[in-house]
Amino acid sequence: MLVELKPEQERLLECIAQSGMNPEEVLDQAFAIIQEQHQNLDWLLEERGAVAAQIEEGFEESERGELINAEEAIRILHERRKQRQIA
Repeated sequence: MLVELKPEQERLLECIAQSGMNPEEVLDQAFAIIQEQHQNLDWLLEERGAVAAQIEEGFEESERGELINAEEAIRILHERRKQRQIA
């Protein structure tokens, strides 16, 4: 497959090549990111109702003053992401 790059894409590849990465490595990383985004979108569409319910629950907890600090929120999000990746 032959792909024509835009000038800004070519410039980016040239800059990256100067840092030591080859174009194949760059494309591998780009495709991995695209695949992860696609999987996340699929998950979000499948779990739309559950996500909406959790958001609503969070708003209600906030209105009642039942908030957690930033460090705890980040810990919870990291744990949930790990669980999603395992599944």
